[in-house]
Amino acid sequence: MPKAKLPSGRNAASPRTATFLDSGRVFPPELPLSEAVRVGNLLFLSGQLGLVPGTMTLVPGGIRAEARQALENMRTVLESAGSSLSEVVKCTVMLADIGDWPAFNEVYKTFFPARPQPARSAFGASGLGLGARVEIEGIAVMPDEGALTG
Repeated sequence: MPKAKLPSGRNAASPRTATFLDSGRVFPPELPLSEAVRVGNLLFLSGQLGLVPGTMTLVPGGIRAEARQALENMRTVLESAGSSLSEVVKCTVMLADIGDWPAFNEVYKTFFPARPQPARSAFGASGLGLGARVEIEGIAVMPDEGALTG
């Protein structure tokens, strides 16, 4: 299926049709993935590392810096698709070292400060791409199709 550029990814998507979205603002174009895929009113976000936008370079500074950048990248993808962090319903967090969980939570709470907060899973991984300390993926709710055309 062809990829749509964000925000033109706002094309009508039936519950059985997937729209593949790339803003060009987060991942380098050579990566074999989409930033997000919309199916109906759900937006599935690819895992975000603490990458400097448009590059394959992790931000320096360890878990806190990487977590902050990964969440900023998530925000960029969401906003490019016409959504926001407040519409995230589920996050999956992969940590290179589960011992980083408290430090990650400190940063996470600054992006999701108020209740209700998204459902979330977190687990330690034996290795993440590019030697990253954290990867975060999410699912967000999008406005109904009629709301997009208004």
